[in-house]
Amino acid sequence: MSGEIIAIVTVGVTLAGLMIGLFAWMRQDIQQMESQIGDLRERMARLEGLLDGIRDFVTGRATAR
Repeated sequence: MSGEIIAIVTVGVTLAGLMIGLFAWMRQDIQQMESQIGDLRERMARLEGLLDGIRDFVTGRATAR
């Protein structure tokens, strides 16, 4: 094989390796973001419940529970 073909194949393999690493890194970041979004949803739901309770207290409405 000529040196040019070896260089082309080497560059192709290197780029493929970089792409695989990039996809793995992005997948990990996305999973972390999904976890953080889930935590935020729980915290927002708690705050929403507290605000509903405060609103009901201020307006004098009794909640049916």
